[in-house]
Amino acid sequence: MSDIRLLLDNIRSVHNAGSIFRTAETVGISTIYCLGTTPVPQDRFNGKRKDFAKVSLGAEEMVKWEHIDKPIQLLKKLKKEGFEIMAIEQSENSIDYKKVEIKDKTLIILGNEVEGVSAELLRISDVIAEIPLKGKKESLNVSVAAGIVLFRILNI
Repeated sequence: MSDIRLLLDNIRSVHNAGSIFRTAETVGISTIYCLGTTPVPQDRFNGKRKDFAKVSLGAEEMVKWEHIDKPIQLLKKLKKEGFEIMAIEQSENSIDYKKVEIKDKTLIILGNEVEGVSAELLRISDVIAEIPLKGKKESLNVSVAAGIVLFRILNI
């Protein structure tokens, strides 16, 4: 049985984070790690965030999630457990996401809306996958990119 997880690298928008949670639930993601400033389903008083729930439509209650501040420790731990680390990002070292062969244990990193996946996380990644773009825009919305990549590489 596969164990596919996500790491959201300082996503800024609650709407993007909620949308990714919703998509993640539909494809069977087991765990979502919310790094740094990534919005989480709970407010600072541990109450339910209505703005998050409005977008995720309850997926935040169906997918295990955790807020983290030390991603390198997490990635090293997951690598020891046999996880492959895959970043979705444009890079000199990237490969077309359609050519990615997903492993049974994979952590997929999605970067924030302005800077993308941090250089620190790219360095520790085993694979960097990119969605080729043909227009003049240089990137996609992170929640749109998440949907495209997850449905394609998970063969759904």
